[in-house]
Amino acid sequence: MAEQRRKPSESSSLSESSASGAVHVDGLTKQYDDVVAVSDLDLHVEPGELLVLLGPSGCGKTTTLRSIAGLEHVTDGTIHFDDEDVTRQAPQRRDVAMVFQSYALYPHKTVRGNLQFPLRKTDISGTEATERVEEIAELLEMETHLDTRPAQLSGGQRQRVAVGRALVRQPHLLCMDEPLSNLDAKLRVETRSELRQLQQRLGITTIYVTHDQEEAMSIADRIAVMNDGRIEQVGTPEDVYERPANEFVASFVGDPPMNFCDPDDVQAAGIETPQSAAGSPDTIGIRPEYIYPTDSRGEPAAGDRVEVDRPSDPVVLTVELIEPVGRAYEIQLTGHGLDLVARLRTRPDDVTEGDSSEFVFDLDRLTTFNDAGEVV
Repeated sequence: MAEQRRKPSESSSLSESSASGAVHVDGLTKQYDDVVAVSDLDLHVEPGELLVLLGPSGCGKTTTLRSIAGLEHVTDGTIHFDDEDVTRQAPQRRDVAMVFQSYALYPHKTVRGNLQFPLRKTDISGTEATERVEEIAELLEMETHLDTRPAQLSGGQRQRVAVGRALVRQPHLLCMDEPLSNLDAKLRVETRSELRQLQQRLGITTIYVTHDQEEAMSIADRIAVMNDGRIEQVGTPEDVYERPANEFVASFVGDPPMNFCDPDDVQAAGIETPQSAAGSPDTIGIRPEYIYPTDSRGEPAAGDRVEVDRPSDPVVLTVELIEPVGRAYEIQLTGHGLDLVARLRTRPDDVTEGDSSEFVFDLDRLTTFNDAGEVV
């Protein structure tokens, strides 16, 4: 599911000098009057890692980020950068750089002026400052725009400058709060790829906030899925997708989300119901891409033949709707009390809306949940 992660390049002087350390958050709680925005949160970010805080609006991900950056005073808990306790330190002493949703560039300054501005209060020499600005501009492919003002740049170019302004100080930690939300869909895809490549090259520890699961899955080393002020699961993109910790993660990560079924309906359809040491599950889940129409031999197929080690017996289901969604087809299915969505890469010739067809389930991909919504 996740692409192979490359180690940051060590060929650049900026990369070598900006390698950053770990972040440790223990028992973080942030309360506003009677509202608990973040509750007893533990989070550990490895040096050079890009960790994404992913969750719905209001789940506490931005509050967590701002607390780590020092922009919010925590109610309880501790924050360490490597072995240093920074919990009560002012933001300017934490050596953190922030990139926000808005570009927040100085309109009267050129790209060069915007990149130089964070270095004004540092003790580096003018020569070193110039070298850093030019190297960052080259990394961002903005070297030909150094004398250009923000109004003359595209949205993607402005966001690159905002990122460059954050990186030029070579901070301990880079915090990014929904940095691509102002860009159109195509430019978001292009810019997130550029951000990921730049982060890998510099090897800078990064915490990135988004509610966009596709964005999170494409750029993260690890994802922390948040809900209601708590972390539900931390893992690689493949972990949170293929091995969700609970029903919330299974439903939030994935488009369309995991199908959830009553075990009695699954049994009524003739599908083998998984058992666990805890007994019979309360809910059974399966991802849409692990439901297949059958070919002429009754074997799972979706245009190209797929390999399924343990297919279920064929189940007759009614095809309610076939919906093309870009590079795939989503098929709504009903029958035996089940209400399902299957996702196929190609449209089978013999599956027609309003008709009944046989489908099989990959039994190795069934996920079982107890009555508390936890995986068993």
